[in-house]
Amino acid sequence: MSDNGSTDGPPGELSTLLAIMAKLRDPKTGCPWDVEQSFSSIAPYTIEEAYEVADAIQRNDKEDLCDELGDLLLQVVFHAQMAKEEGSFAFHDVVAAVTTKMIRRHPHVFGDIDRNDPQAVKVRWEEIKSEERAEKRARRASQNQGEGDDKPASALDGVPTTLPALQRAFKLQAKAASVGFDWPTPQAVMDKLAEETDEVAEELAAAPQDRSRLEDEIGDVLFVVTNLARKLDIDPTVALESTNQKFIQRFQWVEKALEGTSTPVGNASLETMENAWQQAKSEA
Repeated sequence: MSDNGSTDGPPGELSTLLAIMAKLRDPKTGCPWDVEQSFSSIAPYTIEEAYEVADAIQRNDKEDLCDELGDLLLQVVFHAQMAKEEGSFAFHDVVAAVTTKMIRRHPHVFGDIDRNDPQAVKVRWEEIKSEERAEKRARRASQNQGEGDDKPASALDGVPTTLPALQRAFKLQAKAASVGFDWPTPQAVMDKLAEETDEVAEELAAAPQDRSRLEDEIGDVLFVVTNLARKLDIDPTVALESTNQKFIQRFQWVEKALEGTSTPVGNASLETMENAWQQAKSEA
């Protein structure tokens, strides 16, 4: 597939989008803002667009989803164009890489593994992932040759440092569990959670309080709660966002209930708001 095309081409053709991005990045005739961007300056927008896709899905807004997926695709095209300019790779290399990866990771569809044998599929999937991690380590070691990077391989390799902390904790725990470092039961995690909350209580009772120790203990609690979710096969990010939405719905119910009274939110006592909150829990 060629990365070249015309900016006057059909809007639905990928080649048209690639040509538009190339024109935007033209140092002489392009957009000054687009021209001055780099991988690092664009990265935050890429993450933001991915979240906006997820938001549209959560709201079940298909029209918005179509628009947001376009914005996310533009991010891929933007990065690919910058890479092409520096001679690293081009958009067709991105497509080739993911195409090869999908075929390699699904031998039960494109190869000779029986797709009706779930255990065989799982075993081969893990083997493939292990092979890919080894290839990545070898490539990075080659790139860092002579730079003193002799860091040994770890079962925790491959978890991006840029992931939101909750997601990163979940993935780190899953990787540790894949090599047998895991709690035997959800109840064992609950016992650990009780231990960690007790430690928070101890720090709260200390005089004077040590903020750094409190932060450390709160982090332990969050890490254990994430582990509990994983053991129960619950995505903690999804669970927390569901609670966020529930909180918004109930708090807005409280605001509406107290609106027009002599004690609206902002002037109402905690007891008044708590009473309204309990009612919201039964109605909202």
